[in-house]
Amino acid sequence: MNTDEYGLVYYDELGLFKELYKNPDMDLSKFSVLDPDKFNSSVKTLYSEAPTLRRIEKPSVSVKEFDKANQSIWNMPTEYQDLDIAKVILDRCDNDEELQRCGVELLLFQERELLNLLRFLKYFVDTMKEHNVVIGLGRGSSVSSFVLYKLGIHKVNSMFYDLDVEEFLR
Repeated sequence: MNTDEYGLVYYDELGLFKELYKNPDMDLSKFSVLDPDKFNSSVKTLYSEAPTLRRIEKPSVSVKEFDKANQSIWNMPTEYQDLDIAKVILDRCDNDEELQRCGVELLLFQERELLNLLRFLKYFVDTMKEHNVVIGLGRGSSVSSFVLYKLGIHKVNSMFYDLDVEEFLR
């Protein structure tokens, strides 16, 4: 399995063969490949009932435009889409120092147009809690964000450990 610059998943011949070997009954029509012509011509010649493969379709816009368009699409209920996420986070602060840190981080998230990401993460955490799914302690640079700590994404208090949010939001 490979991923292109847009984040689209496609397979080369060897990768598709390995997947087919693991599961001979899988639906090949759902797979995208760079060059399906050889396979599809064999299907037409030998196995007319077999599905054909799709060619990976690259978007006609730049990667930046593609990202921006996809960042506007979030699969979450309307009440989360309309949520004043800054207020939710600031209301969870226990003192002025936490308010200051969250304010700085929220501005950084806003500059990067990532407030919808925070709304989605709130929805995600709420859904996980509702279904009693355990969330891990935290991984990687995300633990340097105090805002993510306040949302419940991780359990590492970045202020206690004096972690710089710039490690996460480079």
